[in-house]
Amino acid sequence: MRVLSYNVHRWGDDREALARVVRACAPAVMLVQEAPTWFGTRRKRRAMAAGFGMKYVAAAARNAILVADGIEVAEPSHWRIRRPFVRRRLRLIATQLPGGAVGGRTTLGTTQLALVVCHLGLHIRGRQYELEQVLKGCRSFGTPYLLVGDLNEEPDGPVWKRLAEEGLTDLGADAGPTFSSTNPHKRIDGAHLTP
Repeated sequence: MRVLSYNVHRWGDDREALARVVRACAPAVMLVQEAPTWFGTRRKRRAMAAGFGMKYVAAAARNAILVADGIEVAEPSHWRIRRPFVRRRLRLIATQLPGGAVGGRTTLGTTQLALVVCHLGLHIRGRQYELEQVLKGCRSFGTPYLLVGDLNEEPDGPVWKRLAEEGLTDLGADAGPTFSSTNPHKRIDGAHLTP
């Protein structure tokens, strides 16, 4: 099963280029970070999925699950991630959008597998707190799981260390940089799988 994790930046950049990339990847499942929000959210997400040749299944906050024809993701579950509304940085105070995660079960051969996508916040201590909430949701499926997302932290950070402590394998250890999209120079995105 080919799974694509992608931060689509609210579907606000070059939509045709984004569709070409997704279609070239030909995923069975696409786990989206920064899916479109605000006015007409579901309509925009369905339109985005159709542009990729996929179907919209479920979402939470700014994360979404899309599937190709013939793929089923059952029992979608979504949960809000508690994060401070305000974060402080360099004497500035900024509001944060609510966090969330979404997942669902699929069958891979004869194995039930949960697929979960999240987007962690920008505050270092907040990310650790958010990750614990995400992991609790992952474990609630009672099956092996794949957790993907924009972790907003490089692989030597505490979130990545916690994922390793949980026994998850980093599937992209040799993937190279993922941020920024115009000049990739650091890796802040991950895909982690249970044994």
